[in-house]
Amino acid sequence: MSQRGLANALRAVIIGVAVCGLIIYFYFLPVWGRAVIHSMPLYEKCYVPWMIFLWITALPCYLVLLCGWQISGEIGADRSFSARNARLLKYIAALAAFDSVLLFVGSGVFYVVGMSHGILMLLCIVVVFAGVTVTVAAAALSHLVYKAARLEEENELTI
Repeated sequence: MSQRGLANALRAVIIGVAVCGLIIYFYFLPVWGRAVIHSMPLYEKCYVPWMIFLWITALPCYLVLLCGWQISGEIGADRSFSARNARLLKYIAALAAFDSVLLFVGSGVFYVVGMSHGILMLLCIVVVFAGVTVTVAAAALSHLVYKAARLEEENELTI
């Protein structure tokens, strides 16, 4: 696959993930929340705060997609191993870490103030674990891309 083809494939995946995220955040989560309220009216007061909180946690995810879009542009321009891509991957790692901490702390606060259920806390912990996995993978990739960029730069200077 050519660099341009790879970049286009990455962009198609990013668009697909963005659309799926919109469907999850703005259709499935509200429907699921209303179903919880219907089965447990005690949590009716929690619906709006939880929805706002979940929508806030979506923002770092979309910033990650924006960084991915920029990386795919660099790949399409045949600059796969560049300091810019390493920096963007570092931003992705930081955003994933921030989102994981935000979700963990936020769901913990909701649980402590009685606006959450234990099962929801466990679900949030699973999502936090996935976020930490993305953080570690992006940080490792950032390091490797930075080292490859340095090696490529050194090789360009060699006669």
